[in-house]
Amino acid sequence: MANNHDEDTEWNDILRAKGIIPQKEPQITESDIIDMIDEAIAKRDAKNYEEKTVDELDELLDENNEEEERMLMEYRQQRLNAIKQEMSEDKFGEIQHIYKTDFVREVSEASKDVWVVAYLYKEYLPICKLMGAHLATVAAKHKSTKFVKIIGDQCIPNYPDRNLPTLLIYGDGDVKAQLVGAAQLGGMNMKPEDIEAYLRRVGAIKLPESRSSKTEETKQSSIRSSAVAALSDDDEYESDDY
Repeated sequence: MANNHDEDTEWNDILRAKGIIPQKEPQITESDIIDMIDEAIAKRDAKNYEEKTVDELDELLDENNEEEERMLMEYRQQRLNAIKQEMSEDKFGEIQHIYKTDFVREVSEASKDVWVVAYLYKEYLPICKLMGAHLATVAAKHKSTKFVKIIGDQCIPNYPDRNLPTLLIYGDGDVKAQLVGAAQLGGMNMKPEDIEAYLRRVGAIKLPESRSSKTEETKQSSIRSSAVAALSDDDEYESDDY
């Protein structure tokens, strides 16, 4: 009696493992067919709008049907909103010199809307010169946080120079943290990264080049872009075969 190579038997499994008979063709289920249809639709409809500029999205509006036009308009509006949000948040970038009469307005009141780092210093102190230079670097990098500086004893009468430099961290209209001296940051060996790490711990700055609410969006956007690129490559390979 002839052996049926399509049967699922132990003997056939041995023969397939030895390469004597070909591997059995996989059975395509209804679920597989639905997945293939969904994938085909995704390949047809997927377009990497996330990486396009506003001008490029405007150009595409003239080339697509009503449904795609709606999607393009949504992406365009999202991009404009993101740009406006960045412009409204990244509005500082420098250390602003203030006086005691400015403190309530520029620090206490301002901190109801943004984080404020108040730097108390004396120019003649080497440690203050070092921290001032590093703070300027940090301020330029984290433009959504407000940085101000004020002479120590002008801010607090009779404030001793031995306590300088001092950082007062304000948020929600009140002091959230304070750093007296620079020993905790490494003294004369401190680096901008040390100040960043401290300000991040107390919540005054966010991760470089990211806002926590956007980090996951950027990650997901990258994943989607990679997936679309992979699908596009598959289409090219399939086209080359015919």
